[in-house]
Amino acid sequence: MARATTEPTTAVEKRDRCADLPHRPRVLLGKMGLDGHDRGVKLIARALRDSGIHVIYSGLWQTPRSLAIAARDEDVDAVAASMMSNSHLVLVPRLIDECAEVGRPDMTVFVGGIIPQEDVSTLTDAGVHRIFHTGSTFEDIVDAVCETTADYAALPGDDATAQLARDISVAHLGHTPEGRPKRRPARVIGLTGAPGAGKSTLVAAMASVALERKERLAVVAFDPMSPITSGALLGDRLRVDFNRIDQHVFYRSLAIEGEDYHSLPEIIELIGGAGFDHVVVETVGAGQNEVRIRSFVDNTAVVVVPGMGDAVQMDKAGILEIADEFVINKADFAGEDTLKRQLLDIAGNRTIYETIATQGQGVVELYEGLFG
Repeated sequence: MARATTEPTTAVEKRDRCADLPHRPRVLLGKMGLDGHDRGVKLIARALRDSGIHVIYSGLWQTPRSLAIAARDEDVDAVAASMMSNSHLVLVPRLIDECAEVGRPDMTVFVGGIIPQEDVSTLTDAGVHRIFHTGSTFEDIVDAVCETTADYAALPGDDATAQLARDISVAHLGHTPEGRPKRRPARVIGLTGAPGAGKSTLVAAMASVALERKERLAVVAFDPMSPITSGALLGDRLRVDFNRIDQHVFYRSLAIEGEDYHSLPEIIELIGGAGFDHVVVETVGAGQNEVRIRSFVDNTAVVVVPGMGDAVQMDKAGILEIADEFVINKADFAGEDTLKRQLLDIAGNRTIYETIATQGQGVVELYEGLFG
């Protein structure tokens, strides 16, 4: 019996539906056009995560090109575009064209939203794999993503960035891509700190500096994997305005358990072999004793914010010991002066940067200090 469109959607049972697949499905969710509402897409993202899928959310107001770049760099199994602005006949064919333009003509494209039935054939003829109408269930979407997931195969064409993205996927599975150029980049920076310290916003601000300087920056951003379903929500890239950055920064999101950076050495060398000299590795939001990133990078910048705790808390926080540099972000918050005095007591000759990432304040100085 068909589901009535007036029935409320319900969350899926939280369990791993992907354990038998060749790899964890990766799906990019994006809102194209001027639709400013994202409650629905966030509900879908959680349902996918709770089924064991790795979900990259790129945020609101995406263009076909920014979604295509994200789909390629994240090497997703499918890109799912949602829109409510009656622009699907224009934006969706452009998305498919842009995927081909950036080296992924094989990309699976799903479309959701208010799509009139008379437009369905036009979209499927353009290359859309499946359309989800109002009333589609979470289970429908989960099943479609799982059905799309297959063994990694050779990519069509010879786009170097698409190949790098695929090689990272293979390396993260624990395999070694054969015949790829590898080298250690000139500078690999680990950016770590507590959840909410503004690491992703700092990375976005540094991406803007790299763009202005015409320097090639690569970012590897780690987020936690669910201990229950092995799913993940990978939302760090939404802080970066790829409508402006375009392809000038390579950004890749990955999910891990704890501090399992087993694939990072291989990934860093693949990124260096692809021609990047500057790399930022953004860690999962870190606690006092999460310090393993130090073993994989050249310098570790620890991001702290006013109100993180008193001097005793700071002295016992092992994460502060691994810092080569400190970054006081949200420096306009109350307590910044106190925090800086406390850091000065333990910093020794280590540099302390003060930034307001949301305004770009202090970010140029930070970028220059990290990369020269």
